[in-house]
Amino acid sequence: MPEPSLTSVALKGINVFNFTSPEALIDYVDAHPAILVAVNAEKVVNAGPQLVEIINDNIGYCDGAGAVKGLHLKGHAEAVRIPGCELWLKIIDRFHDSKSFYFVGGKPGVVDQVVEKLRDMYPDISVKGYRDGFIADDAERTALIDDVAATAPDVVFVAMGSPRQEILMADMKRRHPAAIYQGLGGSFDVFTGRQQRAPRWWRNHNLEFLYRFYATPMRLPRLKSYLLYAFKLYTGQL
Repeated sequence: MPEPSLTSVALKGINVFNFTSPEALIDYVDAHPAILVAVNAEKVVNAGPQLVEIINDNIGYCDGAGAVKGLHLKGHAEAVRIPGCELWLKIIDRFHDSKSFYFVGGKPGVVDQVVEKLRDMYPDISVKGYRDGFIADDAERTALIDDVAATAPDVVFVAMGSPRQEILMADMKRRHPAAIYQGLGGSFDVFTGRQQRAPRWWRNHNLEFLYRFYATPMRLPRLKSYLLYAFKLYTGQL
């Protein structure tokens, strides 16, 4: 859906756009509300048809170093990494006094702390609603979507992990298409201090994904997706 002036690059069928800064992305989505989907090596390797369709109908951006490298190797050196855990805070900083927000995700109690902290940072922020990410059944899910449609926030953040968050946002968008949506994964835990981001050196050297494996060994089985992505990337199979 992005304009022709933006360049998209297909990585295993997933369209990723070559935004040159977070500000450029925010400017674009402000004018063209959509679902912002963070694209990284793991998502490219593992995305099923439903997730691929959601990304390609919306805005996939380079969240991971692997996605950036993919665009660079395909001739788009201007593309930069835009970490999703930073982007949502930049969106709030830009629009806290002009747009309204809705927050979904995290364990019980976490999203309450997110909203409390944001209200301390931005006393004028308009929060239309919030709830945790533990949705018990279809009825509860439908009630959430109904509430988003009824309260009509300008921006909706969903932190539930992929692809659950993207599928939920796509269903929300069908009822309330005017909003900006962004999936956040574990960003609420980072924001509230429950989980630490990689130290700056790791981030500056595009090694944040490796730090996550070091800090959380239970994630190690997921490393194979990154290795498979690298193999496919450097052998021209993406």
